[in-house]
Amino acid sequence: MRRVLVLEDDALLAGSLVRALRHHGFSPRAAGTIAEAERDLEADVIITDLGLPDGDGLGFVRRAAASRPHVPIIVLTGRTSTADIVLGLRTGAVDYVTKPFHLSELIARVDSHCRFTDQRVPEHDVIEFGQLLIDRSARQVRSGTRELDLRPREFDLLVRLATDAGKVVPRTLLMNDVWHQSWWSSTKTLDVHVNSIRRKLGDHADCPLRITAVRGVGYRLEARRCDDV
Repeated sequence: MRRVLVLEDDALLAGSLVRALRHHGFSPRAAGTIAEAERDLEADVIITDLGLPDGDGLGFVRRAAASRPHVPIIVLTGRTSTADIVLGLRTGAVDYVTKPFHLSELIARVDSHCRFTDQRVPEHDVIEFGQLLIDRSARQVRSGTRELDLRPREFDLLVRLATDAGKVVPRTLLMNDVWHQSWWSSTKTLDVHVNSIRRKLGDHADCPLRITAVRGVGYRLEARRCDDV
């Protein structure tokens, strides 16, 4: 049974989430403070608010992502601005849900993230493209002589782009294949992760790679020639 940690100081909301998660076959545990949540981070998915009585939830997200890098963190908050969404995802969350929300959608997202982490990749599954080398079994990426420090979803997104390197991969397909959910509305999550990968690929001398946006369609991973300007 998949374990879900719910960090939410609103007792009524936390209780509703726990009951709904339990009804859908999960094993939920509620915490009302960051200190209580951090005493036991053993979970398969973490759902957390940001405005908490003993501190800002972003600090908790950052620490939890560092100590449990393979555990998906879903932010559930009333902060709705694009800047807040970007900050939450860059801090370590893999998903961001704003209040008010549909309970069925949140449960579907939890289920989607659990199914994603259940997947296993074959051993010695290596992808090479230009200066890029991805070892899927070791979850390591090298660009030229540098090893890239990618978060779990960044790694999965780069693998998906590299699988069809040189081709445009549609946004909806990326959302479905990487997040295992068809999102027909906002794809801000995708854009934030792409921009983070771009920064980590960098712009160095040994023929760097780049991710090109094709307006209205999706993204393409391509190798830049050494003589490109």
